[in-house]
Parts: sequence; structure tokens; C-alpha cells
Amino acid sequence: MGEPQPQPQPLPPSSPRSQNPEAKSSPAVANAQSPPAISLQPASNKKGPSKSRKLFRRFRAVFRSFPIIAPSCKIPVSLHHGSRIGEGHIHGGIRMTGTLFGNRKSRVSLAIQESPKCLPLLVIELGIPTGKLLQDMGVGFVRIALECEKRPGDKTKIVDEPIWMLYCNGKKSGYGVRREATDDDLSVMQVLHAISMGAGVLPNDGDELPDGEFMYMRAQFERVIGSKDSETYYMLNPDGNNGPELSVFFVRV
Repeated sequence: MGEPQPQPQPLPPSSPRSQNPEAKSSPAVANAQSPPAISLQPASNKKGPSKSRKLFRRFRAVFRSFPIIAPSCKIPVSLHHGSRIGEGHIHGGIRMTGTLFGNRKSRVSLAIQESPKCLPLLVIELGIPTGKLLQDMGVGFVRIALECEKRPGDKTKIVDEPIWMLYCNGKKSGYGVRREATDDDLSVMQVLHAISMGAGVLPNDGDELPDGEFMYMRAQFERVIGSKDSETYYMLNPDGNNGPELSVFFVRV
């Protein structure tokens, strides 16, 4: 992966929920005297591509991939060659930073940022334990589908939906819930702001964590917008041309 990444500092709690073993909606983290100061910056307000560029991307996407609807869940699987993704770029994709984090036994969260030094654009809590998801990713490819229903006349962006049905490798696995970034989430992003990619366990002050150690995995993702009803985030694999370890599909049906 090139030069070694900086080691994250211990992560303090920023709300009482982080000390409550029964609260699963935000990560339980180690005790400390005060939370770190948040220096994350808002995402830049870049203008989107022109209409002609958008049309070109969509036209090119027709020749690049073919959506496949799985019987158990409707995941539009793109038939990219593994080497294309392994090279670190997907045609028409937008490079983002994605972080999976949470206590080993609690539900994992996914945060999407424009860069490690920016505030999260999207935070989703998934109905899968952190340890289980990272273990599955170590064994093989993981495809997560977040599926919601179409509503006539609704102009809500698909990633702005409040809740989705969650499928992991075709198996129903509860729900995915969008939420605003909490103080705990921002503390995690602040601690990891100097890390562009990597995985590990955040240190604590020695206290026992009832939900297990606090784990994280950060990587570069490519965001590919298929239509107003489909959007995909592909994790880029920096180790070669074996394809993404994780793909997250948002789809309306």
C-alpha cells in the first residue's frame, strides 16, 4: 500500500450513548477526558458535470455494463473486468473516501466523504455486525444492496432515502438506515483524518468494551450514478487487479 499510514489516536466518547452497551445506533468508544476538536471541513460545492457530459457518461455506460436482477434481491451487478477496477478507476466514476466502522459486535456504519479531511456526506447504519462484515470481506467479495420502493412523483435522491431493505450477497439482512452524523461519528472521522486507506482497531485507555474493540476500514470508493433510481459505490482494491472487496448498490424498485 506504499508509505505507512499514521497511527490513529485513542478515541474518546462524545455522548452518553457511547457508554451505553444497549445503544446500537452509534459506536461505543473508549473513555477519555474530552473529545478531540473537530477540524473537518465541509465538502466543496463543486458544480456537477454539464448536461452534455452527463449524457455522454450515460451513453457510454450502456456499452460498459449490463444490469442483472438477482432473484432474491434486485442488485444491478455491473460486468466490469476485474482489471479495470483494480487499476483504480471506473469510467464515469467519482472518487470518494469510504469508512466502515463500529464495535465488533455492534452494527457497522458506513461514512462517505469527499476526502478524509471533509465532513461526511452520507452516514448509513447497516444491520450487520462490524466484525462479521469485515470477516466476510477478508474471505471474498461482498455485495450489499440497499433497496427501497419507487413512489410516483417523488424527487428524493436515492441516497437521501431514510431507510432501505438490506441484502448482503443476496441474503436479506435487516435494514440500512440513513442518519445525520453524530458527535461520535465526527470524532471517528477526526481521529482518522490523516489516514487515506487502511484497517485496524482504534486504541482505548484500557477499559473493557462490552461490544468488543472498535474496528475500522477505510478505502477509496468510486461512485457511479446509473440513473435517478440506481447508484453504486465500488471499493477500489489497491493490492492488484482482483476487483472490489465491497460493492454497495442503492436501487429503487
